[in-house]
Amino acid sequence: MASKLVNIFADTDVCLDLLTGRMPFHSSAVILFSLADSGKIQLHVSALSFANIDYLLRSRYNATHSRKILADFKQMVNVLPVTDITVDKAIVSQISDFEDALQHACAAENKIPILLTRNIRDFKKATVKVLTPETYLSILKRDGS
Repeated sequence: MASKLVNIFADTDVCLDLLTGRMPFHSSAVILFSLADSGKIQLHVSALSFANIDYLLRSRYNATHSRKILADFKQMVNVLPVTDITVDKAIVSQISDFEDALQHACAAENKIPILLTRNIRDFKKATVKVLTPETYLSILKRDGS
């Protein structure tokens, strides 16, 4: 029997690690997104992440190059909507940073059990499991996945 595909929500910072080559986090992001590319996991991001990523890419690249990066990136992930309900949940969330609250609400609303971020401390009140990419990858290695 085939194992069930693990659904994982990637916070914007993890996406930026991949797309901007941020050290020392880039190598973990490459491994993570390679797992998705090979069909071992399904990575989800919110539509909000695309706006955040473009904003930061535009400080390095022109609009055309940034959009090319976004188009290529979109092929690697499943984009989840940020809805009226997502915003309502984020507004009443116990997570103090509103952007993090939106990301968490998006993951929870879509029943994504794991949220990967480098910003663990802002997700202390999360209702989904929150891990760093490095911790998640070490769990996979330990479990032989």
